[in-house]
Amino acid sequence: MHEDSLFYIILAVLVAISIASYFYGYKSKLSIKLRWYFGALRFLSVFILLLLLINPKFYNTTQFNEKPGLAVLVDNSESVKYLEKSQETQNAVSFFKNNEALQSRFDIDFYSFGENLRTLDSLSFTEKQTKLSQPLLSLNEVYKNKVTPIVLLTDGNQTFGDDYEFVSHNLSQPIYPVILGDTTTYKDVSINRINVNRYTYLNNEFPVEVFLLYSGNTSETTIFTVKKDGLTVYQQTVNLNESQSSQVLNFTLPANRVGVQKYTAEIGSLTDEKNSSNNQNVFAVEVIDQATNILLVSDIVHPDIGALKKAISSNEQRKITVENPNEALKNITDFQLVILYQPTSRFGQIFEEIDRLNLNAFIIAGSQTNWTFLNRVQNNFNKTAYSTEEVQGVLNTAYSLFSVDDIGFNNLPPLKSSLGDLTFKGAHEVLLKQQILDITTENALLSTYESGTQRFAFLDAENIWKWRSNIYVKNGSFRPFDDFINNLVQYLSSDKNKTRLDVEAESFYYNNGDIKIKAQFFDKNYEFNNRASLNITVKNNETQQSNTFPLLLKSNFYEVNLSNLEPGEYSYTVSVTEEPVNVSGSFSVLEFNVEQQFLNADVNKLSRLSTATNGAAYFIENFTELEQDLLNDRRYTTIEKSEQKIVTLLDWKILLFILIALLAIEWFSRKYFGLI
Repeated sequence: MHEDSLFYIILAVLVAISIASYFYGYKSKLSIKLRWYFGALRFLSVFILLLLLINPKFYNTTQFNEKPGLAVLVDNSESVKYLEKSQETQNAVSFFKNNEALQSRFDIDFYSFGENLRTLDSLSFTEKQTKLSQPLLSLNEVYKNKVTPIVLLTDGNQTFGDDYEFVSHNLSQPIYPVILGDTTTYKDVSINRINVNRYTYLNNEFPVEVFLLYSGNTSETTIFTVKKDGLTVYQQTVNLNESQSSQVLNFTLPANRVGVQKYTAEIGSLTDEKNSSNNQNVFAVEVIDQATNILLVSDIVHPDIGALKKAISSNEQRKITVENPNEALKNITDFQLVILYQPTSRFGQIFEEIDRLNLNAFIIAGSQTNWTFLNRVQNNFNKTAYSTEEVQGVLNTAYSLFSVDDIGFNNLPPLKSSLGDLTFKGAHEVLLKQQILDITTENALLSTYESGTQRFAFLDAENIWKWRSNIYVKNGSFRPFDDFINNLVQYLSSDKNKTRLDVEAESFYYNNGDIKIKAQFFDKNYEFNNRASLNITVKNNETQQSNTFPLLLKSNFYEVNLSNLEPGEYSYTVSVTEEPVNVSGSFSVLEFNVEQQFLNADVNKLSRLSTATNGAAYFIENFTELEQDLLNDRRYTTIEKSEQKIVTLLDWKILLFILIALLAIEWFSRKYFGLI
């Protein structure tokens, strides 16, 4: 207790005695016993009241022992099973769970990982991808205030994500890899990766890039082939030797038929090759007869133009051309969508052509926009603009025209917009609301509207390039931003009539990734219905087996993830419970198991990881040596800690009840003795 509080408590005692003496002291006509009785009640009630007003603080210190932590992180991917180390891994986990010496020395937590980090429940070794950097960084953050070495049971083969060796400098905890594999070198040739565009155009030739890997110390010759429907469409002889461990093959294939075209790439097996499952790979392209041509018209140079061009062209189904107003007039009839960036009076004829040709348009305003001209040249909205202001976007979850994922709009850098009231003259939907200084305004940042058969979007801000850059910094990918822009472009460039049930699905998926299908359902007034029950029935066309799955509500759309489907051809029907509405379609699931590509554990990289983090590497065959190393390491000792808690008198609620009880007893006693 602080000295000042002690002084005030003594003062409170004196004040309470003084008040009690004044009321029931020498001038009172009560008997001696009643004087003491009522005086004690008054003293206690006044003292407790003053004590609560002073509210002294008490310090409670407790001593406790904190054991070091130990995180056991286990690789649950399919590659462990292919390397025939699943049973040894199970035995190692059991060893740590049942080891009394380690349990007594450490607080042990168990985790598994594949695509994501999870608390270990059971091991199945069925994860189709391995991302090792993210679990290490996550555990490093979880245990940042506690000494917790990490025992890592893995083969070290990562299939996606940041290279875990390069994030080791961000790890503060020692890493002890238990390597699931050995250093034995086997003769092997494999198709490591195939790069091919998802879409191509009819009667064109599309490029294919194939990466081959070779492991061995002899010279070999084999044949690489690409087949379609059992027929060879490309063939090449490949020479392999020890000094050339990888080769890149570049060639083109013709696109002669519209639709999904599936190909099988295969490299011939070598003599005594241990693993031939990585000699074959399946890929596909969707052949389309024409692309969506988009024209971006601008009279200025701005980084937004580059950001929009990159985002839109990330979808191979679209071609974007950037021109100034004069150039655009020459061939505007070749385009299905026109983006008007910060229009000025030079855009007059462009607007006239858009109206004459019934084209869809995306208007973007900014600091260089001529608002007097823009208000006059179109009849859909009006704005009286004056000074500029930084604004942020907030997703309108009730937006219903197409599905929109929240990419964290309100956490993205602010855009520059003109202050003023934006008024729409007809029906419109707000996709993003404006937020200024954490206050969401009535003005729209991004809206869509229709005029007859034309579709329009209006973005009332510039510097959208900052969003794309920020998303890359946060995610290591531009894809969330690019997908958002392409969803908007898809809506604007589509001439499809609005239906009550809209389903979004790809024509083919790879079975090592997500197989997601989205849907939107609207009521009879074409407003998004977030209370509907949507189901999808998926049928395997070969086995004729059908399964039904529910679609889950996600913001302004429904979604289902069918990642457990086996490779094959599927047809589906999305239906709405108690509604005569359904949509059918089909898709393919292509087989590609990247976890089968590995013959050995990545011993060198795991060893470098342990060295960089002051740990040590062990092979699964002798991992029990790790027990003594952990027990003998002086860095991992039990620490005696003290914890001081500050408790205020106001936390003692019982004093308030005692005060009320004392006042009540005094009042009833005075009434009983006729003093009231």
